[in-house]
Amino acid sequence: MKKHINARLMMSVSMAVFGTLGIFTRNIALSSGELALYRAILAVAVIVIYMLLKKHRLEFKAIKKEMFLPLFSGMAMGINWILLFEAYKYTTISAATLSYYFAPVIVMLVCPILFSEKMTKKQILCFVMSTAGLVLIIGFDGIGKTGTDFIGILFGLGAAVFYATVVLLNKFIKNVAGIQRTLLQFLAAILILLPYVAATGTSGIAKLDPLGVVCLLIVGLIHTGVTYCMYFSALKELKGQEAAILSYIDPLVAVFMSVFILGESIKWLQLLGGALILGFTLWNEKEKP
Repeated sequence: MKKHINARLMMSVSMAVFGTLGIFTRNIALSSGELALYRAILAVAVIVIYMLLKKHRLEFKAIKKEMFLPLFSGMAMGINWILLFEAYKYTTISAATLSYYFAPVIVMLVCPILFSEKMTKKQILCFVMSTAGLVLIIGFDGIGKTGTDFIGILFGLGAAVFYATVVLLNKFIKNVAGIQRTLLQFLAAILILLPYVAATGTSGIAKLDPLGVVCLLIVGLIHTGVTYCMYFSALKELKGQEAAILSYIDPLVAVFMSVFILGESIKWLQLLGGALILGFTLWNEKEKP
């Protein structure tokens, strides 16, 4: 019982921390590719230290059987981060996050194709209503102050596509433990981000001010390294439905931070659209009694 309570607490804290990501990235004057790369490098350092302290060994036999799935998943994760950070730059954190949370809807749509499942009437209704919610988020001018909100939302949707790809690929991974899987994915993200950053010719790490350095360390060490370890540790102790419900702390915190901390504007119809996406995807994930 105590173990279960601790898992719920870890999941809640990790989701709340994920929800504050946008605030810290706003203070880091790096390109999205560089930010994603340094995030992955710092996270790998944290996970390696964690595994050494916990005396976790890499299970090479299990990894060898499914090597390509975590690698492809990690590459998709790296692209997902780039697109999400671009979304933060072009629109408000709330609009970027709510459009990003269209990912479960994409998974809902693709699963019947990949796993030969039939879409139920409930799933069709959830897809239609969630899509209607996305239309409400996209379909209004003046979301933020830059006039580039539509571009930001498109980046958010692009990030959602690649996040859904990560989720779907992970469904095929059976033999690699959670923390080792995460380490492989971060290493794969580094492999794809290194040539991307080199090709774009951006190098702003030396020009970061002290606040930017602190925020980068928080994003890499806390938001990614520590929080992912907490997330996966909690995930193995919780039922799928319970984990799904707690995961919605992330967008709720992000919207709260966006509106009340950063003072970014949001229309009530956009809030309604976000509620439709989150509400109907959550309802779809709920188990039958």
